Amino acid sequence: MSVRRVAIRVSGLVQGVFFRASAAEEARRLGVTGWVANAPGGHVEAELQGEPAAVEELLAFCARGPSGSDVDDVEVTDLDARADESGFAVR
Repeated sequence: MSVRRVAIRVSGLVQGVFFRASAAEEARRLGVTGWVANAPGGHVEAELQGEPAAVEELLAFCARGPSGSDVDDVEVTDLDARADESGFAVR
């Protein structure tokens, strides 16, 4: 199985609008592991890992954001996959 891991930085109106909870729910639905967290400066950061198609689907969700959010930009950086990760955490 091919695995893709990315780090993302989502900017815009993404804090205080259930972005992290919604992203975590979507990640779990897609079988993507990793984490999502609010970051200083008002953006959200995350690391996502899973089958490439599932990661792409989660990236598309993050680009839209949940209802009430207003995403300006999503920066994506490819990372090396991790073998020691399971589940998806909201930090």
